[in-house]
Amino acid sequence: MMITSLQMEPLRLSAFLCGLLFLSGVSGASSSMSFPDNPHYSVRVPEKLMPAEKFTPGIGENKEPSKSPILGYGGKMRTLCKFCDEQPTACNNSGSCWSLCDITSICPDVDEVCVTIWRKKDNNVTLDTLCHNPAERLHGLWLDDYNNSKCEMKEKKGQDSQFYMCSCSGDECNDHIFFSHDKVSKDFQVMFVILVSLVPLLVLALLVIISFYLYRVGRQRKLWDAKGKRGMASGRDFSDVHAIMLDDDHSDSSSTHANSLNHNTEPLPIELDAQVGKGRFAEVYKAKLKQGTSATGEPFQTVAIKIFSSEEYLSWKNEKDIFSDADLRHVNVLQFLTAEERKVDKQYWLITAYHPLGNLQEYLTHHVVSWGQLMMLGSSMAQGVAHLHSERTLDGRPKVPIAHRDLKSSNILVKDNLTCCLCDFGLGLRLDNTLSVDELANSGQVGTARYMAPEVLESRINLENTESFKQTDVYSMALVLWEITSRCDAVGEVKEYEPPFGKVREHPCVESMKDSVLRDRGRPEMPSSWFNHPGIQSVCGTIEECWDHDPEARLTAQCVAERFNDMEDLDKLSEHSVSQEKISEDCSVSDEK
Repeated sequence: MMITSLQMEPLRLSAFLCGLLFLSGVSGASSSMSFPDNPHYSVRVPEKLMPAEKFTPGIGENKEPSKSPILGYGGKMRTLCKFCDEQPTACNNSGSCWSLCDITSICPDVDEVCVTIWRKKDNNVTLDTLCHNPAERLHGLWLDDYNNSKCEMKEKKGQDSQFYMCSCSGDECNDHIFFSHDKVSKDFQVMFVILVSLVPLLVLALLVIISFYLYRVGRQRKLWDAKGKRGMASGRDFSDVHAIMLDDDHSDSSSTHANSLNHNTEPLPIELDAQVGKGRFAEVYKAKLKQGTSATGEPFQTVAIKIFSSEEYLSWKNEKDIFSDADLRHVNVLQFLTAEERKVDKQYWLITAYHPLGNLQEYLTHHVVSWGQLMMLGSSMAQGVAHLHSERTLDGRPKVPIAHRDLKSSNILVKDNLTCCLCDFGLGLRLDNTLSVDELANSGQVGTARYMAPEVLESRINLENTESFKQTDVYSMALVLWEITSRCDAVGEVKEYEPPFGKVREHPCVESMKDSVLRDRGRPEMPSSWFNHPGIQSVCGTIEECWDHDPEARLTAQCVAERFNDMEDLDKLSEHSVSQEKISEDCSVSDEK
């Protein structure tokens, strides 16, 4: 039972009276005393530490001053401490807790203080409360904090277990123990040291930033003075634009720079070269961005310009807003440089990286692909779609997912390394949690009819779940995967390129696709020869799961990307096994010789 601070004075008086009774010979030395006012309370006096002869009253042959069970030599009061052997506890090494020891001991020596020991060995956590003289070692350690009124735990190293110990002076002060103070103090000290060590680096970084700023300001002033206001547009420093384009396949470090170019007040010095594409909303041109000598030694950088007329302003704005999000940047998404309003020409421009191999539909029309190339094209496309749909960036930051809503082979570009990057976000939809059902409903039935999912064709998308928009993208991606597979030489005979549902007219309307997809539940044909190749067989299984009539049954884009990764790993293992088998055969032949 605990003894509160309000009980201490009556306890000391009772203890003193009991001591007088002992001195009068009423009773001999005992290991416990009961108090009339509290018969359930007991005070333990360790007998082995209190020899009986030292309790003899008066002056006899023992010449030492009299010593009572409560008072020490000369009448000095002894400390009352919690006194329990090692016992299990629920205390952890943080915050504070109570010992829950129900025994209070009168310390045998007036110099002794209260001690609590916390141990954790394996999964066993115990507490040990006792009296101890700080002039002597305890478990090989000196008590260095016994003058405190609180028992503040400190970790002790060099033990065979996790070991904390605290000591204090004051009756039962080892009952309530504290861990947090020492931990916070150490954390503060570590934080202070880190901050102090960072000050020189911060000062140096600040000086570098200021120097760079002054350099850029001075350089711009020189350009202004040299060429005048009229020549400012052509004399601008476009080193940042060049750096962004060179950084396309390596990192996301330049996304901030790209966004800083989104609202140019002066048009970039661009010379249009040739038209390379035309869509419903815009025309695409190959162009030259003048910027001084490039890395290739040319006085310009080749870029792509997507030009919208004034009537298509909303499409331009939607695509610009999606591209302007730095979190969109990904190796499998078309690299965006800047957007411009060419008000003189009543045009709106999007300036992006240029990829000479063109879009995937054009590439498949003129090229047959190998199994390895199919893997690269399909995997990179799936990774790009998975990034659009993801709620996190590659480094784990929160991101708003995006539904493309017009995914098709002509809206996917082929890069020089035969990987894909997604483009044309004019119909893209940011799946922000703040969008209401009405706002989603107003987004309309959009996309290209040939690639529309069944639920889009019959206008029955679940608007209360934004995942529904992602599921329509997955259906469209399955049709593109079918296109790539149909041009792979691993399936045997390769036919001329044909778009999905090639038997319908060139630009089918929604009603025509309803007949094929909804009424007939039709899908593009997959010949039996495709299933002779184990890799193609796996791709076909993925395609079938992605174009399932039930949107909820479709795979996610992330799952498709992971499947391609698994197939790539299996290919590597297969190649390794074949190599080992060949080496083994060669060795056998060598041994026979």
